[in-house]
Amino acid sequence: MKKSKHKEMTLTDASDFFDEHGIFEFDDVKEVTDVKFNLQKKKYVELDMGLFKKIRNKAKKLHTNEENLIQKWLKEKVG
Repeated sequence: MKKSKHKEMTLTDASDFFDEHGIFEFDDVKEVTDVKFNLQKKKYVELDMGLFKKIRNKAKKLHTNEENLIQKWLKEKVG
């Protein structure tokens, strides 16, 4: 059995990890009683994949990531 490496991970990280691994691969599994969630006020919106690819390409040219570029554009537009 593998020994787990304890580290903080997002829900997405955990989901991806357990898509590839089973809980019974680890010999030191314990029940967690003090779960802490980082609840930030965010709203996720759906984008057409073609539009997102254009945004991703523009972000690469500007040496930033898609999220930062979209946030910047929205702040400029909405205030």
